[in-house]
Amino acid sequence: MKPFITLFAALLFASCGNQTKKEIIEKEEVTVETTEDKSGPILRHVVLFKFKETSSDDNIKQVEEAFNQLPSKISEIKGYEWGKNNSPENLNKGLTHCFFLTFNSEADRDTYLTHPDHVAFGDIAGPHIDDVTVVDYWTK
Repeated sequence: MKPFITLFAALLFASCGNQTKKEIIEKEEVTVETTEDKSGPILRHVVLFKFKETSSDDNIKQVEEAFNQLPSKISEIKGYEWGKNNSPENLNKGLTHCFFLTFNSEADRDTYLTHPDHVAFGDIAGPHIDDVTVVDYWTK
């Protein structure tokens, strides 16, 4: 049993490095882009969207694609992933999309917030967002 635990621990630590990976999770492609340094605390920026009932699937897809382009346009973003709610608890209050960004500093996050490409994204998303929740925190 001990060799198994050692192998598991080694694989776990190996998977924690800087990486880019693509996974298929429940028939939905999820892309994780990361250049984050996990050697110390990092700043997480969590964005949750509730879309308007009047927004079409095409409108929502346009917002998803626009958000997905931000990491390639804003160098301060050190990690990025996103997905749709699939919790069986029904406690999401209509928030269906989660966008999870990582920054090395509050200054980097603040640069992102005022970056012209982020502002332009707001112009695309704004007409379709019924509610948004944002939480930022330093990892412990």
